[in-house]
Amino acid sequence: MGFILLLLFIGVPVIEIAVFIQVGDVIGLWPTLIIVILTAVLGTHLLRQQGLSTLMRAQNTINEGRVPAEEMFDGICLVLAGAFLLTPGFVTDTVGFLLFFPPFRAFMRKHIKEIVLKRGNVHVVGPDGRPIHPQNPQDTQKQNSKVIDADFEEIDPNPDSPWSEKKD
Repeated sequence: MGFILLLLFIGVPVIEIAVFIQVGDVIGLWPTLIIVILTAVLGTHLLRQQGLSTLMRAQNTINEGRVPAEEMFDGICLVLAGAFLLTPGFVTDTVGFLLFFPPFRAFMRKHIKEIVLKRGNVHVVGPDGRPIHPQNPQDTQKQNSKVIDADFEEIDPNPDSPWSEKKD
């Protein structure tokens, strides 16, 4: 992971400089600088517009009693898009504008979800806080299934409260 970050911190600026030089040779210095400034302004406008829209969707989802996972992912993508668009460069601007495009975010969300589900691990702990290890291969198979069987007991933290449910 550290090596990948090192490559990104070195590679992205080098690529951006090379693209700046190529674009500057074709259209000139001032048009290149104007395009960079315009993408930052346009990115700020898009971030405000889509950010508010995503926030409203998240509030509606919460009001419906659901977890706003899709909206949270979109919010993260929008923050990254804004950061990419405020960073001078054509490559980062391209990535930023892609992250503003809802079908691209849906594509990313689908593939990231598949990766997380494929590589994700679930650790089960007992009431004493220690991990539970399967005793035989059948338990291993049960542990790897997607069905979770559990028992629970609802405990009222304040039974004397006037809002707590009274059991007769």
